[in-house]
Amino acid sequence: MRPTIIITAANGFIGQSLVQHLKDNYRVVALVRTPLPSTPNVTYYVWDGRTVGGWKHEFEGAFAVINLAGKSVNCRYNEPNKAAIYSSRLESTYLIGKVIQSCTVKPNVWLNAASATIYAHSLDKPNTEAQGIIGTGFSVDVCQQWEAAFNAYNDLGVRQIVLRTAIVLGKKGGVMTPFKRLAYLGMGGKMGPGNQQFSWIHELDVCRAVEHLLLNETSSGVYNIAAPNPIRQTVFAKTLRLKLHIPFGIPQPKWLLEFGARIIKTETELILKSRYVIPERLIQEGFVFQFPEIEGCLKDLT
Repeated sequence: MRPTIIITAANGFIGQSLVQHLKDNYRVVALVRTPLPSTPNVTYYVWDGRTVGGWKHEFEGAFAVINLAGKSVNCRYNEPNKAAIYSSRLESTYLIGKVIQSCTVKPNVWLNAASATIYAHSLDKPNTEAQGIIGTGFSVDVCQQWEAAFNAYNDLGVRQIVLRTAIVLGKKGGVMTPFKRLAYLGMGGKMGPGNQQFSWIHELDVCRAVEHLLLNETSSGVYNIAAPNPIRQTVFAKTLRLKLHIPFGIPQPKWLLEFGARIIKTETELILKSRYVIPERLIQEGFVFQFPEIEGCLKDLT
């Protein structure tokens, strides 16, 4: 019998990639909010992220649990959205912790989503797991409370891993869709000062890194899930334009980005914050990235 891996928010952008990547070698139990038909290798259950459901028995003796649940931060930071961003992360993490706690035979490993935005805005000093500087503000507080909820269950006798993930680049979701749209409209130039660091990772390397952490019995604690070569925003914009064969991109000053963010109901932090993140622990463990450089990544995705 194949080992069972439970994935929450399995119909999200990263969740779908993980399901597709893992289903050939594992039995995947996918927890989703909208009913989906099960397939021979993937069993879907509906859950709300707050209450125990008919999926609880799947945790008994499971190989792994991967919790990706959390409302998208691609929204305006008004009070209702802030509350939902907090609750969707904290409640689902506490729920999973309680279910694992109740298991007679607990899962071997529990991976919990987190975000590299927990680190401070940094233009020149890279943030590693050992030397990272934690930032301040709403997004950082969300990250800290999220990790605290996860670490509240560190006495379960289960290997636990925090996935501090950078901006994920993929073909069927995430930020690539709006970035490509802006480029095609001729607006894919420098955003804000342009010197902000852009830490990124290809969706396939997210899946490969997760599988590495699942199988490496010595892996535990915090991991930066990011490509080893972050770039400046201007370099990302120029490289994307080259791959799309677009000759120019109009620069967008901060005031224009703020105006546009209000129209499309998002926040400029996703673009203007300098995320300088290095996956030091993955590198030390010998993990080899399939897409270590932005050129190869964007060539594959465009």
